[in-house]
Amino acid sequence: MARTVAQLIVDTLAELEVRHVFGVVGDALNPLTDAIRTTEGIDWVGCRHEEAAAFAAGAQSQLSGTLGVCAGTVGPGSVHLLNGLYDAAKSGTPLLAITGQVPLAELGSDYFQEVDNDLLFRDVALFRATVTSPAQLPRLLETVVRAAVGEGGVAVLTVPGDLGDQEVPDDRPVRIPAARAVTRPADEDLRAAAELVNAGERVTLLVGRGARGARAEVLELAERLSAPMVLTLKAKEGFEGDNPYQVGQTGLIGNAAAAHALDSCDTLLMLGTDFPYRDWYPTDCKVVQLDLRERHLGRRTPLDLGLVGDVGATLRALLPHLTPVADRAHLDDARKRHEDWRAEQRRLADPQHDHRLLGRLRSAFDNRGGDVRPEALAAAVDACASEDAVFTADTGMATVWLSRFVEMRGGRSLLGSFNLGSMANAMPQALGAQLLDPERQVVAFCGDGGLSMLLGDLMTIKTYGLPVKLVVFDNRRLGMVKLEQEQAGLPEFGTELDNPDFAAVATALGLTGIRVTGPGGLEEGVRRAFETPGPVLLDVLTNPQELAVPAKPTVEQGWGFAIAKVKETLRSADR
Repeated sequence: MARTVAQLIVDTLAELEVRHVFGVVGDALNPLTDAIRTTEGIDWVGCRHEEAAAFAAGAQSQLSGTLGVCAGTVGPGSVHLLNGLYDAAKSGTPLLAITGQVPLAELGSDYFQEVDNDLLFRDVALFRATVTSPAQLPRLLETVVRAAVGEGGVAVLTVPGDLGDQEVPDDRPVRIPAARAVTRPADEDLRAAAELVNAGERVTLLVGRGARGARAEVLELAERLSAPMVLTLKAKEGFEGDNPYQVGQTGLIGNAAAAHALDSCDTLLMLGTDFPYRDWYPTDCKVVQLDLRERHLGRRTPLDLGLVGDVGATLRALLPHLTPVADRAHLDDARKRHEDWRAEQRRLADPQHDHRLLGRLRSAFDNRGGDVRPEALAAAVDACASEDAVFTADTGMATVWLSRFVEMRGGRSLLGSFNLGSMANAMPQALGAQLLDPERQVVAFCGDGGLSMLLGDLMTIKTYGLPVKLVVFDNRRLGMVKLEQEQAGLPEFGTELDNPDFAAVATALGLTGIRVTGPGGLEEGVRRAFETPGPVLLDVLTNPQELAVPAKPTVEQGWGFAIAKVKETLRSADR
């Protein structure tokens, strides 16, 4: 007996070892969800919002390197997927979205809930298609999956509600060969790269996510060139722990040592990174960039040489041509600056900081309520979390504190909306990560603004009994926006949040809720959160005035901040 359109899709996903399809049920998806119900090895995960479903599927794809799958029904259900799909697209991870559609005969008639999916997803998807006949499968399904997996991005397959349960006339196995080419530059390009790098005296490496599969080769390169290694945020995983060359991140969330390592080099070697912030690149040095995607070359800073290829394969071919650098002054200077910066950060994270002289002076102005220092919270979580934990982070200040106080040592993994910069990603990404590996510890650094956006999917965590640890940096603010306003000389406006007791909300929903309202309860609260079985939401009231000083603070930023504080004080006095 021939299979239906829906059954062929589900069987193919199961053969590709897709274990979960995330979404919200709806009439056009009924044939698909029923096929999932009756198929071994693949499960439907019912979320409360399609955006959460797309984030969860994208998280699974990023962690596993394989296809993630989400689904949305007709019209609004499909529209709700968009933000999570954009996050997957900008992260370059393979994600298949299966979307419903009105009955085929009604297409183009402005039917109830009708949306033109092929137009809607045009910008976000590498490939999108609407099934108009069962005879298009399995060929169309092969094309859709190959686009997502082969090119690393989003593909959308739209299935009208009256086609899902129709039989496929040419029912044959779907053939999607798993093939991956490993490329490296031509020998003449490698020789040119070696000549340029060998001429440098102070080489700095800027290492991104694209180099994570080549840790050994990158470390050997740093040793040979006596080169400090500046990491992008996404390269924390894989390069931060047990690395005598790394000096942390640059940019607004970075540190002065990394910024100095870039500014003082005469040769910059970029490895697997598309670090987007142009203002943080050095301007007076030679630049070599190596990336698997040619379109990334030179789009952030002018290049002297661009190389296309896999980082591991390219470095294995390049290393024999590089002259060892005996002078370690450039590396040692960067490492010393980094250690000094880390020592200062440890002082800020000390729970007793506000009881010492400098801390008391600062606390008198910026922490009148005695809230927990966010640095101390992040450091406490770092100390309690397991060595193979998965961390997710909401965009904003939660990411800042994670980047500075959580070390990606051991087998730890890191996820965030680091390219799209969406709010509300940490909790649904943690949901997907926990379902992928129920035995692995998953910790979400949630901003209060982000968590409240998709609060309903706490119920998804409860329904599936996922032992996620949700750490809420509850500063009653959109903290990053507040900081941006003040640096521009503007008084804080529109950033204050009237939050509930998130721990009480979690308890009402069936999770364990723990609330910390002052520094004295921090250590016990974090310990309880990690020792308590099952899902836990740790709501910590953190200081809304705490600053994250950028790697290279400018006079203009300092002056703007001072002006903003005066305006805020005067406004407060008028109330």
